Amino acid sequence: MALNHVVRHKLIDRVFHWLMAGAMITLVLTGLCPIFGIELNWVQIHWIAGILLTVIIIFHIVRSVLRYNLLSIWVGPVEIYKFLISLRQGVVIRPGKYSIAQRLMHNAVTIFSLVAILTGLLLLLRIDTPLWERDPYILSQSAWGLVYVLHGLAALVFVTIILVHIYFAIRPEKLFYLRSMVLGWITKDELSESHDPLLWKVDEESEQ
Repeated sequence: MALNHVVRHKLIDRVFHWLMAGAMITLVLTGLCPIFGIELNWVQIHWIAGILLTVIIIFHIVRSVLRYNLLSIWVGPVEIYKFLISLRQGVVIRPGKYSIAQRLMHNAVTIFSLVAILTGLLLLLRIDTPLWERDPYILSQSAWGLVYVLHGLAALVFVTIILVHIYFAIRPEKLFYLRSMVLGWITKDELSESHDPLLWKVDEESEQ
């Protein structure tokens, strides 16, 4: 790695990101198959992708709990208020490692991923799998209705997040973030221009 490069995403984080992206896109596409009348064994692909997403997220949560301060990625009311004030005043505030928009997206993905996973696991009880036979009567009709609504809501949020994420990832001024998710690094100039070094303290291992 060049001397002016700074590690933004380690290999394990990049692998997690792309595996999760693949699982989410697979879930969205297979979920749309019956809506558009596409003949495909989408149910099996869908639930396998759902299990994969569940395993990936559990791994990420465990790793985050052991290695990081979970509160550092969450956005509170005070931060949102300060951000809105800065927008109103036209003041550009350089963030730490992650901007408030990136953190808000992470928060949304976390919340609705958990909703999708919990409701998806319940919906698995309605289909036959190699591990069990279907039991659609484990919940009442009204309860199943709520499960379907929440699962569908999570799916709609995923579609929105994916589209917004792709849009901002390919904007010319944001391409260095996309590069960092592929190659792992940004330059020191990009760091100083887009981030506050006091808020994102790059450790010595990240500077090469």
